[in-house]
Amino acid sequence: MPRPVLEVKTGQRERSQQWVPLLLLILAFLDLRTELRLLLDHITLTALMFAFRQHTLAVIVLMLQPSLWSHYRRGRIKERSAD
Repeated sequence: MPRPVLEVKTGQRERSQQWVPLLLLILAFLDLRTELRLLLDHITLTALMFAFRQHTLAVIVLMLQPSLWSHYRRGRIKERSAD
């Protein structure tokens, strides 16, 4: 009969990955901080397009934040429902 997998290891792994969306959010805002200040002063189409073109990865991370939160939360919910 196969031995059951220890739940402690999966719980620790899931908890260790929960900070990933928050870290990505903070890094995206740090990358965009200058452009955000400019956009707060004068919202123009040129400034908005420049922010998108020069900081594409940061903009994509900001747009995908809801998906990231639900993805990293889903693993925790599945683990609890298995108990």
